[in-house]
Amino acid sequence: MRHERRSRAHHPTVRLLSIVGGVALLFAMAVDVVSVIGRHIKLPLLGSIELVQAAVVVSASAGMIVATIARSHAVVHLVVDRLSPGAKGVVLRVAAALSALFFLALAIGSGWVAADMMGGHEESELLHIPYAPLRFVLVAATLTVAAIFAAQAIGRVRR
Repeated sequence: MRHERRSRAHHPTVRLLSIVGGVALLFAMAVDVVSVIGRHIKLPLLGSIELVQAAVVVSASAGMIVATIARSHAVVHLVVDRLSPGAKGVVLRVAAALSALFFLALAIGSGWVAADMMGGHEESELLHIPYAPLRFVLVAATLTVAAIFAAQAIGRVRR
């Protein structure tokens, strides 16, 4: 199990997503640091919240995908580890199937909102950051997570 998890962690896609998510998170932290310092020296960084929000969408999207590939979402081991190997496999497959449905519902809902707002020139107030690309990142990430969970549920991805 540990060897398989380690091999998935070194996959080029996982590495790339980890780097992208990490850089976005570092960017968000840097913006916050500059913002706090700016407030104390009376030179506020206008739009810092907008920048942090955009960076968090990218970081969280990458993190969801990496966590799903690595199978590191929360599991109640107290219950699951007491099951027989056969029952444990069934429970984990059902959990993966339900997770796939949940993330598919998130993707559909987010896509619906994105489609409804299309052409509305929706953007942040101060920096005019367009929301459409961020919505696309979110929909793509949730669809990807749903697909990974679906593959895990039907057994296409090794445990």
